[in-house]
Amino acid sequence: MKKILSSIAAGVLLASFVAAQPERRYTVIDLGTLGGAYSNGFGINALGDVAGAAATPAQTDGFAATAILWSRHKGKIGPTSLGVLGPPHFPACPTCNSDAAAIDAFGGVAMGSEIATLDPNGEDFGQFDPPSPTHRITRGAIWRNGAMTLLPNLPGGNNANVFWANDLGQVSGFAENGIIDSSCSQVTPFQVQRFQPVIWKPNGEIQRVLFPLTAKGDTVAFALTINDLGETVGASGLCATTGLPPASIGNSSATHAVLWGADGSVTDLGSLGGAANIASSINNLGEVVGTAQSPKDGTLHTFRWTQRTGMLDYGSFPGAVATVAGCCHTINDAGEIVGFTIEPTNPYFGRAVIWQGTKPKDLNTFVREPGPFVQLTGAFSINDSGEIVCQGVTTTGELHACLAVPNIGAAADEIVSPLALQFGTYVPLNYDAREWLRRRAGMPLP
Repeated sequence: MKKILSSIAAGVLLASFVAAQPERRYTVIDLGTLGGAYSNGFGINALGDVAGAAATPAQTDGFAATAILWSRHKGKIGPTSLGVLGPPHFPACPTCNSDAAAIDAFGGVAMGSEIATLDPNGEDFGQFDPPSPTHRITRGAIWRNGAMTLLPNLPGGNNANVFWANDLGQVSGFAENGIIDSSCSQVTPFQVQRFQPVIWKPNGEIQRVLFPLTAKGDTVAFALTINDLGETVGASGLCATTGLPPASIGNSSATHAVLWGADGSVTDLGSLGGAANIASSINNLGEVVGTAQSPKDGTLHTFRWTQRTGMLDYGSFPGAVATVAGCCHTINDAGEIVGFTIEPTNPYFGRAVIWQGTKPKDLNTFVREPGPFVQLTGAFSINDSGEIVCQGVTTTGELHACLAVPNIGAAADEIVSPLALQFGTYVPLNYDAREWLRRRAGMPLP
């Protein structure tokens, strides 16, 4: 209860702090790769550590990748390859793919990985390499200090995947449940079994199995972000229309954006009047963002939902067919929202966006120049310090993960942490301040 109350109080403080600040500018850091030509960041924790996926020299098709952790220590940010699931759990698989979805406050990384075993139903559950389906089984795991804890599947299912980890170490994701449904392949190629959300404990055990909106006839659901209060958001619908993340989510017309309470109860968040609705992120104040179809022109808009206001349309970027506050944790406790667009006429197909009020703005216009990127193409997570996990086209033409660090204060390169204010002390949030934050929060040093 103490942590919950402090989280709510911190959220109110952060929102007030951000509202009082001048317009932010960002310094963008190229996070690099594992020796290949591309990478992507997915999640960031309060300490600025980033989880994602990056190409090795052998992974060259633009999709195949290996889970990676970019962590900060003594003024530097550096990569660690997390590899794939192999011995002692499974046979070695040097050509398998993996990705890291999120990292908790204590260094536990939620990740998904192919294993050497082929799926007995010919599925491609993880969709790590859409142009070249591997049809290998996908399993979830927690990586911590070089060791992996395998996450159990649901009875009868072969596959599971994870998408977020909160600061308590709880992991949200979804798993097959053993129910055969031939309609699933209509939207997710090769998929045979139904799936439903799962919450795993920090030690890897299943804590709770969540359910779709069965009262409305839904048969499947997936969970994306879980907050520190155990509230989880995602989508619910029919297997024939609810695309399985990550790759097939773009084809999804899941009927219901949903919120599961910490007790497992499920709430339909409504719609903007269109057919497709997905809730992707929730902060510790219970504010939800996601994507919903506009009935006016069929484009996808970002929405913001609260219990008081219901679902509000947060608009679309001019010229975009989709303006997405995607997965995961794309709204922080200060209410800042980030995402990306899909624009057929954009030479890079899309751009990273940040919301100011109810309107999305091009994040590129707030970046300090010169920088290592020609254009930021997406923003995928934001922490309470306002640091944004992004991806961009580098000046050498490669697609790399990046970190956009807010610059606010009297000096152009002064980085001030709203997170530090909840401890009652002004702290410039440079990389060396991470150790101070860890000590003050009672966390072990890396």
